Amino acid sequence: MKTYAYQLDIQWEKKEDNFRKIRKLTELHQPDKGSLIILPEMFATGFSMNTEITQEKEDGPSGNFLKTFANETGCYVIGGMTQAKAIGKPTNDALLISPDGRRMGEYSKIHPFSLGKEDEHYSDGNKVFTFELPNGFRICPFICYDLRFPEIFRIAMQSDQPPHLFVVIANWPNRRTQHWVRLLEARAIENLAYVAGINRCGSDPHLDYDGSSMIIDPLGKVLADARKSEGIISSKLNLETVREWRSQFPALRDKRTMCALQPKRK
Repeated sequence: MKTYAYQLDIQWEKKEDNFRKIRKLTELHQPDKGSLIILPEMFATGFSMNTEITQEKEDGPSGNFLKTFANETGCYVIGGMTQAKAIGKPTNDALLISPDGRRMGEYSKIHPFSLGKEDEHYSDGNKVFTFELPNGFRICPFICYDLRFPEIFRIAMQSDQPPHLFVVIANWPNRRTQHWVRLLEARAIENLAYVAGINRCGSDPHLDYDGSSMIIDPLGKVLADARKSEGIISSKLNLETVREWRSQFPALRDKRTMCALQPKRK
């Protein structure tokens, strides 16, 4: 499966500008039909706490753009946006759209970033989702700060049909780029899975971003690295690579469920 990661210098709270930017990049790098395109967290606005601008209903501008874009390219599309709720705060979500523009599912960020006050503006999700494409690839999406919590990746791996690819969409600032890179590599190695980390680059009114979007194979090898520039990286992912490595290397089979350590009796 060919996978395309869009590393964007997101224009702050300017949805239409970002829609045009994505289309322009696509004109320069036409993706193969049936591929997977991945856009960053809050791709239309940047990591804004201004929920009056960011949040949308299902048929809002960003949701409609994702459906139209998937249909135009003939690709599966994962993109990050915030969705309004009937009651309470909106959620920071990753949506999966099929090539015919159908919404296949969504994931709500489990760990809002409290240091950035995200938890004050957005509700947290409580479910891990894995989506299977018709080609057999199973994909589990997470969002930014989720990357620091390996237990939710393990929850996904405990399924009878664990994911072959973890997708992490983000607005991860440059002061912690080294953490981003190391954690992406670790999640690939420990779960024997492909990992695609899609970050933004450039800057917003509060932070600067190095990008460093990358696609990593199940052995921890970096297949593509966007470094700091706006653009698209791509790589061909192979189901057999995952299956063969999981068959050859026993780390998942050897995993044990541990009880809490008990204090020694005197």
